[in-house]
Amino acid sequence: METIGYKISEIRKRKGLTQEALSELSKINLRTLQRIEKDETEPRGNTLKNLCQILEINIEDILDYGKSDDLKFIKYFHLSVLTFIIIPMGNIILPMILWLTKRDKIVDLNEQGADLLNFQILWTLIFNVFFISFAFFKIQHSGDYKVFLYLAGFMYMINIAYPIFVFIMIGKGKLRKYYFSLIRFVKK
Repeated sequence: METIGYKISEIRKRKGLTQEALSELSKINLRTLQRIEKDETEPRGNTLKNLCQILEINIEDILDYGKSDDLKFIKYFHLSVLTFIIIPMGNIILPMILWLTKRDKIVDLNEQGADLLNFQILWTLIFNVFFISFAFFKIQHSGDYKVFLYLAGFMYMINIAYPIFVFIMIGKGKLRKYYFSLIRFVKK
């Protein structure tokens, strides 16, 4: 599990802030921030609150109190999207239920789940546009409608193969950001 100092350091760097800028914005001593990031001390009370406000994160995301490391659950969570093969919209419904019930109990599930759900919602919208376009062109007998059929089939296969790939990678202990969302439907 990552330490509080490491998380603060990583988030600060992602936001493009220097230690000096963060210490000035959060109104804490630069040396105190350096000690926090080196895990020589843990931030308490107002210090932690100020850092989280400036970094635009929840205190719970930094502390992870009461959460457990459960890579096995996260691994099968990614595989749960395959229910769309049997249940229409299963790629959204089952992961959403799992995410909502466990996101506060398992480390990294909140971020992994939000990313996965955003991707699946966008994938479902795009897939349905291709499917409806295929049906429209088939009914109208206009143009080469087979392109839509091939694209829809390709997208369908990707949404089967990619979750299996993620399942295998997490099984090897490589937990990272696998889904990148162009549009955020679900917030972390």
